[in-house]
Amino acid sequence: MTLEIVSPEASLFSGTVTSVTLPGVDGSFQILNHHAPIVSILKEGVVKIAADSFHFGKEVAQKFTKVDEKTYTLAINSGTIEMNDNKVIVLVD
Repeated sequence: MTLEIVSPEASLFSGTVTSVTLPGVDGSFQILNHHAPIVSILKEGVVKIAADSFHFGKEVAQKFTKVDEKTYTLAINSGTIEMNDNKVIVLVD
C-alpha cells in the first residue's frame, strides 16, 4: 500500500509500506495492505512505519527514528488519517 505523511511545513514521507501503526484517539491501531476504508483522528503519540526500504529527504530525515532496517517511527502531536483504495494519507501537526 502507499503511505503519504504530510505536515503543514512539508511532505514528510511518501512511499510503499507493509504496515502503519497510528495513535488513534480511542487507542493505537494498525493498517495493513487492503484495509477497509477508514477516516480517523489521531492524538499525540508515535506513528510506526514498516517497509522494505525507506527514502527520506535530508530536510525531514531527522524527524524519523530508526527502530531497525524495516521500521521507523515519527512522533506527532495530533492528526488525521484516511485510508481508501490501498492509499493511506496522514495529515500531522
